[in-house]
Amino acid sequence: MSSLAERLQPAAGGAVWRTGPGGVLETAVVHRPKYDDWSLPKGKLDDGEHPLQAAVREVGEETGLAVAVGRRSVQTRYAHKHGPKRVDYWTMQHVAGEFAVNDEVDELRWLPVPEASQLVTHPHDAAVLADLARTDVPRTPSLLLVRHASAGERGDFAGPDDERPLDARGRAQAARLAQVLPAFGPTEVLAAPPVRCAQTMAPLARALGLEVGSVPELGEDGFGDDPQAGIDRVEAWLEQRRGPGVTVVCSQGGAIPSVLMALGVRFPGTTGSLWPPAAKGSVWVLGGRPGRLLADYYRDFPADPDA
Repeated sequence: MSSLAERLQPAAGGAVWRTGPGGVLETAVVHRPKYDDWSLPKGKLDDGEHPLQAAVREVGEETGLAVAVGRRSVQTRYAHKHGPKRVDYWTMQHVAGEFAVNDEVDELRWLPVPEASQLVTHPHDAAVLADLARTDVPRTPSLLLVRHASAGERGDFAGPDDERPLDARGRAQAARLAQVLPAFGPTEVLAAPPVRCAQTMAPLARALGLEVGSVPELGEDGFGDDPQAGIDRVEAWLEQRRGPGVTVVCSQGGAIPSVLMALGVRFPGTTGSLWPPAAKGSVWVLGGRPGRLLADYYRDFPADPDA
């Protein structure tokens, strides 16, 4: 049986970036006087947190910077004095805020990635920066494609299927999405026609101060009548944006896998043609174009079991 000292220590952080003079990619590295090292901002998970939530919180606490979350980056593992440590990273675009000295960090430097890679003390941080510098996939998404939350069974609802509402589990899933998805910087929230799609988006829209718009092309009926129209809408949302921010679209299980297949997404870990997953309450984080597509799947955002 493992001792307490050997328990995995989960943490999360961000490779924070901005465009510097001349269009140079710059990243933020921080100096921690407690360890006298240069590293990327990160920290331990609190109870009940998903690593993505912890990453945003820790970046804010250590740097004072507001960020928009991008693609999932490298996971690093290494030995620590309190046991093995696991750190999940995301790319994060700087959108506001300035650094101020705090209890954990006494200096922050914005550096081009090659210089930052030379400065950081630990090799695992250099691996994260190498991932940040990749150009084969975008650092930022432009679309969050959400499957509506749980709404019970079709056969248990007496009314028209489009009017079937979320059940208790679905309402909890919708509330969780409203806690986490603002980290991606949504600027627009849309839903397919069924009530359960609009209800899934309602808590998020309230949190953002936005209205829930309609996108009939991504409902099962609309997509079934004209699949290309739905795919065209998705490809338009995937176009590169001038600034940070994503469109959030809530759709149905009869449309999402077909859209993803059209974009070239396949089930993770397979080489065949198995359809991509789209569980109720799940999110696909998408950006770029087929051939250089960012496609991160989040089954949901549960608390980390190792925290």
